[in-house]
Amino acid sequence: MSQRMKMIWMYMVTIVILISQLVVASPVLAKKKNTMVQDLIIFQNIPQTETIAGNLFVLKAIYKYEDGHFEHTTSEVKWQSTNPKVAKVDQLGNVEFTGTKGSAQIKVSKGKLKDRIGVRYKEQGELVKKKGKRYDVIDQAIKKMTLEEKIGQMLMPDFRTWKGSDVTKMLPEIEALVKKYHLGGVILFRENVVSTEQTARLVADYQEAADKYGMLVTIDQEGGVVTRLQSGTDMPGNMALGATRSTELASRVGLSIGEELASLGINMNFAPDLDVNNNPDNPVIGVRSFGGNPKLVAELGTAYAKGLQAAGVAATAKHFPGHGDTAVDSHLGLPEVPYDKERLKEVELYPFQIAMEANIDTIMTAHVTFPKIDDTKAISQKTGEEIALPATLSYKVLTELMRNEMKFEGVITTDAMNMNAIAEHFGSVDAAIRAVKAGTDIVLMPVGLEDVASGLVKAVKTKDLSEKRIEQSVERILTLKLKRGIMKEESPQPIEEKIAYARSIVGSLEHKQIEKEVAEQSITLVKNNYVLPLQLNEGDEIVVLGRTYLIDLANAVKKHHQHVTVVEANADYTLSPEQWERIRDAKVVIIGSHTSTVAGRSIDNPQMRMINHVIAETSAPVIGIGIRNPYDVMAFPEIDSYLAMYGFRPVSFEAAGAAIFGKITPQGKLPVSIPTLDGGMLYEYGHGLTF
Repeated sequence: MSQRMKMIWMYMVTIVILISQLVVASPVLAKKKNTMVQDLIIFQNIPQTETIAGNLFVLKAIYKYEDGHFEHTTSEVKWQSTNPKVAKVDQLGNVEFTGTKGSAQIKVSKGKLKDRIGVRYKEQGELVKKKGKRYDVIDQAIKKMTLEEKIGQMLMPDFRTWKGSDVTKMLPEIEALVKKYHLGGVILFRENVVSTEQTARLVADYQEAADKYGMLVTIDQEGGVVTRLQSGTDMPGNMALGATRSTELASRVGLSIGEELASLGINMNFAPDLDVNNNPDNPVIGVRSFGGNPKLVAELGTAYAKGLQAAGVAATAKHFPGHGDTAVDSHLGLPEVPYDKERLKEVELYPFQIAMEANIDTIMTAHVTFPKIDDTKAISQKTGEEIALPATLSYKVLTELMRNEMKFEGVITTDAMNMNAIAEHFGSVDAAIRAVKAGTDIVLMPVGLEDVASGLVKAVKTKDLSEKRIEQSVERILTLKLKRGIMKEESPQPIEEKIAYARSIVGSLEHKQIEKEVAEQSITLVKNNYVLPLQLNEGDEIVVLGRTYLIDLANAVKKHHQHVTVVEANADYTLSPEQWERIRDAKVVIIGSHTSTVAGRSIDNPQMRMINHVIAETSAPVIGIGIRNPYDVMAFPEIDSYLAMYGFRPVSFEAAGAAIFGKITPQGKLPVSIPTLDGGMLYEYGHGLTF
């Protein structure tokens, strides 16, 4: 090749390189997922985003693409204030008001693309959104989505295990399913969230795998008995909060849980539980409820939800219209709540109505029948008999009651569709179609992802479901995502930075302090025959007796007294002659009881027979510790002293131990009434002693 030809070739190569760089550098020409950038807009101008006020804002810029999808962009974005005397803005979009009254425009630009938003300062700073069709990003996105993409937004499966192993990292097979079905969300379980670093990586991988829109990454992190994070702060739970009567503590717990989830990238929590636990025989709610008083549940639940949402995590009230007054676990069967609407409005529905008025993000349905609301019958695939339609599948409950009468505008999600209340009586595809027809937006944990996805598509194509109905749900889901800032990012934060931040938040000392405060303020002294606080001589022996969580209880007692003998009952709760001898020689006997079912607290239950035998056989004072359910004392009312601690986390045992020895003063009040076994009243709601 001649020198002249070489020069021409190099010249052509240079031109090609320059053109390619121009395409990459120009926002107007930039390509993403084979689509062109159409616009650059300020995220807060979108009408569905929350209107904010304060003295410091963080503005975001988003790319809007020709196919309707949008994503957060930061590279080469320039921010400018037209009036720095009123409001300053840095190149990260942080707006700070100077305190001078007035207005300004905050501008953003990237190449030829530009947008602006108004700000003004009076008593505090506030945003003034721009208006116009360009900001209707949700409507434009839906118009350009395929039917399969729309339905994918409504599906939230779990990938708890894969081929018999726990899923703790993204697998190629799961990534393929996320993409194939355009999944809008996923729910994580304890098997998936082993450590802070591992969880942050897994969540980031889910967001990377998502097709066009950010994913709702969800978990059940209620606190107490339903706690999924294995490396997080183990908050004592809702009934413990109910015993404190503190909305301030409930808000701080919600905020702390939200901060830990958000730091991991988990952006939605299936909490709080707003069921009113006015039935001591309830096998599935119990201490997951704030209590048996609708007003208490409403106040604490709303405070908790506001804390979650303040952390940027979507909150979910569950289980609508109310799972508290049931004696059947919907994981195992189909419970019924027999009351009419007037009674439901006073009790079951009341906390949900208050939460809706406080703008809670999401409501989860209950797989429970409410025959006085909807007496529609269906044929059970399990028995062939007529059964009442559960709330999850009821148009009268979800649309007529929740949407039309109670005016809820947020997202409705089903409870898990693999629970027996649904799975045994309805086919997986039929159940999903019924739920969507009823008014649900998210089908949680569908049984057979491929079958349910294709079944919903087919239902639309055969006019069994209208596409308009699907689009209503997609609009609500995308609105929630924008409201909580859930979207794809042009330049995601490096994973090591995410992990470092999560490590500083998850299980932090600040959160542990809140955990300790709730535990200590929740301990309820239900009965005390002049036994507590214990005042013993150094050589006096304490026997700590039980089986479940025995070592935790013993260790809490040993922190305050040296001579402690641990007596572990046999599996059938019998005791050997040697064990009886130690019990009879003890100065004090402390017994921990643990139940989660009605059968567990029956006086004929071996655990309860043992406790009553000890009360009868020893002259020493016997102190009972209700480790989980405060109702345990129903089976042994003659005990000398009884403390309720509402949960089995270490911090609650430590608080109970401190209360026994007077290191803290019991402050808790019963958040439920405790009946006698024959239907009378043993201890009323609000009862609580001190010393």
